[in-house]
Amino acid sequence: MSDTVLTCTALRKSFGEVRAVQGVDLELRARECFGLLGPNGAGKTTTIEILEGLTSLDGGEVKVFGLPPGDVAVRARVGIALQETQLPDRLTVQECLRVFRSFYASGREVDQVIAQLELEEKRHARVAKLSGGQRQRLALACAMVGDPDLLFLDEPSTGLDPQARLKVWELVLAFKAQGGTVLLTTHYMEEAARLCDRIAIVDHGRVIARGTPAELIASLGAPQVLELVTEPGLDDAPLSALPGVARVTAKADARVLHVADVTVTLPAALELARARGAAVKHATTRDATLEDVFVHLTGAELRDA
Repeated sequence: MSDTVLTCTALRKSFGEVRAVQGVDLELRARECFGLLGPNGAGKTTTIEILEGLTSLDGGEVKVFGLPPGDVAVRARVGIALQETQLPDRLTVQECLRVFRSFYASGREVDQVIAQLELEEKRHARVAKLSGGQRQRLALACAMVGDPDLLFLDEPSTGLDPQARLKVWELVLAFKAQGGTVLLTTHYMEEAARLCDRIAIVDHGRVIARGTPAELIASLGAPQVLELVTEPGLDDAPLSALPGVARVTAKADARVLHVADVTVTLPAALELARARGAAVKHATTRDATLEDVFVHLTGAELRDA
């Protein structure tokens, strides 16, 4: 059997004059977590909804397990947790899961899923009485109760507190460890780094970079970062001329220096600040992250859909 679970080629989708998806190519392999990242309005949700079979495409081709995404045989093997899952307020947790379980010819025991998602205490609670984190876990439980081979998760931890987010991560990793495959969209770079084996970054409806988290970080050509806040602020030009600096970007009142070796650049930066009469208010060093890749590729400015 092929190790490829999902492919899409030259995927296109427009809404009136807005070209939401413009030629996206993806390949998802069995037993991996694949991350789809991008700023607001980049086309992530439209792409994943096409792959799920929930939205029609204008052009290109999608195959899931070798079949069109809307095929009945595909739906039997797929679980979906939408960005905002609307469940009936008056149903209890147990009733919701029984309803979703009834959609599948085979699947998992409702009690087993309730236990795995740690919803035992809320078994008889109505959806309207659940917290945001509990609702998110219930949505994930509904996606998993059919015992899917492929799980679509569209921003599964948005709005959750840190404890609830860690629980979602634990569940995703457990699903993958049991042989499942995950396609995930997220705004959280730490989440992508923790969960994803491979990543595609989407902007303006196109894939602009792809690879493992380590490969994407290495593509920066600067493995370390120095964040510097001085008063008065230093201009980019003299900072860019410091030894080992690949690029300089802005972050609030700080200047972010992407460097080859902070042990070389930091002393030079401190000497530059002294020579310019700029007091160093704050200086931190760290390794480069996916967030640095994301900002470098898509820009630092917030965009709305």
